[in-house]
Amino acid sequence: VLAPSQFLITVPLRGLAGYRECQVRHWRYYTVHGTKLLSSVRDPEELHQWLEVEQFSKSLQQWHETDVNIEGDLVPAKVLIVFRELVEKSIISCDLSSKVTVLESFSSVVRVAVETSESQVEVELVPAVEIPTCWPKKAQWPRCFKRWPSQEKVQCIKSLGFDLLARSNYHWQLCFSRAEHILMEGLDEDGGCRMKCYRVIRQMKEDVWCAGNKPVITAYHLQTVLFWTCEKYPRTKDWHCFTEAFLRLVQKLHKCVSQHFLKHYFVRNTNLLKYANTSDLDLVASKIAVFLENPIFCLD
Repeated sequence: VLAPSQFLITVPLRGLAGYRECQVRHWRYYTVHGTKLLSSVRDPEELHQWLEVEQFSKSLQQWHETDVNIEGDLVPAKVLIVFRELVEKSIISCDLSSKVTVLESFSSVVRVAVETSESQVEVELVPAVEIPTCWPKKAQWPRCFKRWPSQEKVQCIKSLGFDLLARSNYHWQLCFSRAEHILMEGLDEDGGCRMKCYRVIRQMKEDVWCAGNKPVITAYHLQTVLFWTCEKYPRTKDWHCFTEAFLRLVQKLHKCVSQHFLKHYFVRNTNLLKYANTSDLDLVASKIAVFLENPIFCLD
């Protein structure tokens, strides 16, 4: 969720099973259209990686075709071209042309506008390869023993695996939506107020600190701040008093926004604010600072 009217929806791709980590480094020397390059494409970093059809023990023939594949690689940009065409055809065949419009996209996503009974909603549709069989090497989590989450929950989360999203030209983006859902689902099993703190800070973000359709701070950023705060304050008594717990959460957010640095919860060498507009971040930081000087709580 980017804003109240902007949503990201992942669309699972079928016909790829038995995933395994790639063992041999394979340098790429082509454009997304298949033309040979003189030098290799930049190696993926942080949350991104290559994806080869050979990494799957079972794959349908369609994934070997040139409309999505170059020299054995599944290319996100090519998958997105096919996906966009399918979306456009589906809108017509389902007789939704009056309610759904494909928008111009300035990045590697498929954007549509959907007319609802209340307002227009903007949706980003992203093809996803679901990998429920293993945990990625880049996600060295947890790095050491922590009291939150419990070891039982850690094992459960890792057993769910991860996803790879087609969100750039060459590289697939690591996604941990199932893991994050499980963390959020059992957040207040001890009777704490973590979810209440999250709901209020999200409302403050949307109404006061960072409103609009292109927010520099999203609900995902707030969720990540919440996870780090839960890990630092794992005890039940840390989450009994809403006022104290909420202020801690806001202070953590203010620190991250002020420093332009928020670590991804699972892939810790990734800064989620790395490419954010620094002026926008500074403006949000100043608004949060004003709030912290004189906190006003709307508990209802």
